[in-house]
Amino acid sequence: MQILASPFFGVSGDFQPIATTTVGAGGSNGSVTFSSIPQTFKHLQVRVLARTDRASTLDVSYFYLNSDTTLSNYTLHGLRGDGASASSFGFSTAGGTGTQSPTLPGNSLTAEMFGVFILDILDYTNTNKNTTMRALGGLDYNGGGRVELISGVWINTAAVTSISFASANATEFLQYSSFALYGIKG
Repeated sequence: MQILASPFFGVSGDFQPIATTTVGAGGSNGSVTFSSIPQTFKHLQVRVLARTDRASTLDVSYFYLNSDTTLSNYTLHGLRGDGASASSFGFSTAGGTGTQSPTLPGNSLTAEMFGVFILDILDYTNTNKNTTMRALGGLDYNGGGRVELISGVWINTAAVTSISFASANATEFLQYSSFALYGIKG
C-alpha cells in the first residue's frame, strides 16, 4: 500500500527529531528552551507532556518565539470542551506574556498526572508573513478533564530560531515533564 502525503498530514519520514528535554529531579529551573533551531524545515512541531509546580489543580504554559515576551506581539483564540460543555476564548493580546498552551495540571492534582499537547509552528522560516501556530492538547484528572484547540499568531516576520516554554502561574515544570522538537519537511 502506498502512503500519500497531504497538506494536513505528512508521511512518517517527514518528521525529523531535532532535540528533546526531560526535566530532572530538581525541576526545570523556570523554563525550557530550544535554541539554534535549524532553518532547513518547512514547519516545526513540539510534543509536550508536562506538569507544573503551581499550588492549584490547573495551569497553562506560555511559549515565546525568539525570546520575545512583548505582550502585544501575540494573539490567540481557542476552543475548550470538558465532556459536559464547550466554550471558546480569545485575546487580542495573550492572557500573559507570550501565547498559551492547552491546560496542564498543577501540583494539587493527583501525583503523576500529566497533560499533553502538540504545538505546530507553521512556515517558521518565512520572513514575508507573521508566524502562525496551533496547539491541540488535553488532560484527565479523575472524573474531570478537558480538551483544547488553540491557535495564535506571533506578529513578527522574523524566522523562528528559538522557542521557550514557561509556566504561567508557577515557577517550573516538574520532574518527568518532557519536550520534544521535530522538524517537518516541506
